[in-house]
Amino acid sequence: MAMNIVQLFISVLLYFVLFYGISFILNMILKMTWIMAFVYPVIVLWIIGRVSLFDYIASPGESFGILWENTVGISIYDIVILGSGFIGIILAGMTIRYLRKAGYQMF
Repeated sequence: MAMNIVQLFISVLLYFVLFYGISFILNMILKMTWIMAFVYPVIVLWIIGRVSLFDYIASPGESFGILWENTVGISIYDIVILGSGFIGIILAGMTIRYLRKAGYQMF
């Protein structure tokens, strides 16, 4: 299924802004600059897997098999969209570090 360029642009922008905002807020609250950079791969695997978190505990063999199949079958559009979310997280971390270095103590 092909994705039109407008849908791709909107999806990339949405994921970038969404994860930038979530990461920025978590960085302010937890005062751990790169926490979302470590959590994001788990979120991506959960999005790709399309299996409930309970199923990973109840039937791990089947759930991880589905996750592997979905990960191998991911399209380039999905990689670009999920990559834009990761870029948003990295830029939020860099923004927080800059603000802390500039003297803003609330960050």
